[in-house]
Amino acid sequence: MPQLLEFFHNHTLLFAAAGVVLVLLIVNEMTATMLGEVRINAPDAVRLINDRDAVIVDLRPAAEFKRGHLLNAINLPFAKIEERASEIGKDKARPVLLYCALGSMASQAAAKLKKQGFTEVYPLKGGLNAWTGANLPVTAK
Repeated sequence: MPQLLEFFHNHTLLFAAAGVVLVLLIVNEMTATMLGEVRINAPDAVRLINDRDAVIVDLRPAAEFKRGHLLNAINLPFAKIEERASEIGKDKARPVLLYCALGSMASQAAAKLKKQGFTEVYPLKGGLNAWTGANLPVTAK
């Protein structure tokens, strides 16, 4: 036990940084929950695509999209999501699955699409990294 206290004392800045990161992660999750945002994981995304014919939107730049994306995804880079939202379709009640590389931009894009009247917008938790991490397929076609 004395060694643990000595380690903590010698590395207080490291422990403080870890504490700040932990608090920020908790606040991020709580904020999303309070705002009613529903992030879905990869298996739930597969069900949404198969059962409800969701529109799949890749928010990454075109060069990254060409290297690999979900099957039938349309590429709408995050920076242009508001001006190109009409490419998602006219039926604003149809589910929309949004993803980026890590999942952080998808939440912001979901908020923008909801302001434009899309009722069911689901960011993919963990983004394309979570999708490939679950051994789900991507295509470069």
